[in-house]
Amino acid sequence: MPTPRLRRPAALLLALAATAALPAATGQAQPRTALTPPTTHYLDCTNGNDNTPGTSPRTPWRTLAKASTAYRPGDRLLLKRGTTCTGTLAPTGQGTPTRPIRIDAYGTATAAKPHIEGNGARAALLLRNSQGFEIRNLDLSNTGPATTTDRRAGLLVLLTDYGVGRHYVVDGVDVHDVNGSDHKDPDPSGGILFVVQGSTTPTRFDSIRVEDSTVRHVDRTGIGTMSTWGRRAAYPDGPGTSFEPITNTRIQRNDVRDTGGDAIVTHNADGARVEHNYVNGFNMRSAGYNAGVWSWNSDNVLTQYNEVTGGHGTRDSEAFDIDGGNTNNTFQYNYSHDNEGGFLLVCNGAGMTSKGNKVRHNISINDRNTSSPYGVIAVVCGPTTDTQIYNNTITTTHPGTRMVSNNGQTGTTFRNNVFVGAPSPIGSPTVDTLSTFTNNLYRNTTQPRDPQALTADPLFRTPTPATPADVRLKPASPARGAGTPTPDGITRDYFGNRIPNPPHLGAYQGR
Repeated sequence: MPTPRLRRPAALLLALAATAALPAATGQAQPRTALTPPTTHYLDCTNGNDNTPGTSPRTPWRTLAKASTAYRPGDRLLLKRGTTCTGTLAPTGQGTPTRPIRIDAYGTATAAKPHIEGNGARAALLLRNSQGFEIRNLDLSNTGPATTTDRRAGLLVLLTDYGVGRHYVVDGVDVHDVNGSDHKDPDPSGGILFVVQGSTTPTRFDSIRVEDSTVRHVDRTGIGTMSTWGRRAAYPDGPGTSFEPITNTRIQRNDVRDTGGDAIVTHNADGARVEHNYVNGFNMRSAGYNAGVWSWNSDNVLTQYNEVTGGHGTRDSEAFDIDGGNTNNTFQYNYSHDNEGGFLLVCNGAGMTSKGNKVRHNISINDRNTSSPYGVIAVVCGPTTDTQIYNNTITTTHPGTRMVSNNGQTGTTFRNNVFVGAPSPIGSPTVDTLSTFTNNLYRNTTQPRDPQALTADPLFRTPTPATPADVRLKPASPARGAGTPTPDGITRDYFGNRIPNPPHLGAYQGR
């Protein structure tokens, strides 16, 4: 026979209901629930007071330590414009895409963005094992004593044995004057960094957006993603025990200048877009190998509409780089100019696989690299598979630089390009007997084995180009209609012109 359910007397039920309706005892903290409305906190490092609630512009907190607390989905932390805080802001929390935790500015709109000076700490703004954050309108610096060992950053988002961290937005943030050590992965210094570390729990980022921000005078990486979970067939000696790709990354409309090493780099990415960025000055102080915009151990990365200039040095320092473990990455509609290290590096890492990458519809003006075995384009390191370089216009006036240089690697095809070297008698030789050349135009450069070579003056609109508009073709150009069609789905050129059939040689396809 089942045990009968006990019934509570009606009087007891009424008493319990009445007790639940009573207000909490004075001073007794009430736990926040998922339904608790979001809270906005204010921080004024000049006139605030940590003994106030911090929930009104009239009662703001004063210190970064007080503001470095746990926040809930939908909460906001606002820093007062025109003020400076010293140290590290290190909030935590688990926001969501629909209820993110927001860090932003308040106060007079014309006042300077709130400034955080890290003063030599690991980072001025540090997010550790947190997600769902949107960071806007801050000014970050991190200058300490000169160092060769201390890693420093302006903004560092760090996940260690965390799992999947989702939804990060960095918008309108200015990072400058970070004098960290010359270290990149797995524990880097730099401006705006997203870093995965650890070895026990597979960890990655999903949905990173860095946009409309500036990075100036930082060591060593301007904007970057890194990970310790990179082992896969394309990188059998990679870190970790599996490949955990960083997905849904957008790095767009940023201004990056004077970086000690790399300007913008995506590691362990799948499907990232790096577009509409301006880079001026990279590899300025590093002793390592660096490039302007490049990827490592990444797939399906689209790099487009970027302008890269001011690369310093000849130890790499190319504007763009197809590096180790890259598959189906595309560089298109980019403008590279006046880089000491050249326009493009094709450099697959030892024991790694890079395949199916494309470099198309780009313009390179006055890039150079006079250090052997480099050139305006350098094919070095290990061999790649099916690297396609086509419909680019590459011109330089710097004598003594190779147009294309190869130190013994295969897998690269050049097609439908326009190569114009420095004026004779020195010119810009092409030193590459292993790559495939077909249907390119050559001027002031030695002609490689190209059965369909066109040796002629392309008749640029400006004989000595200094801007992309200068490489447009005159009506009588022999490059017009001399290309072979490429079934890649691309219908427009660098300038937005529709590509004719047959196409022109080079990046310009207009009338």
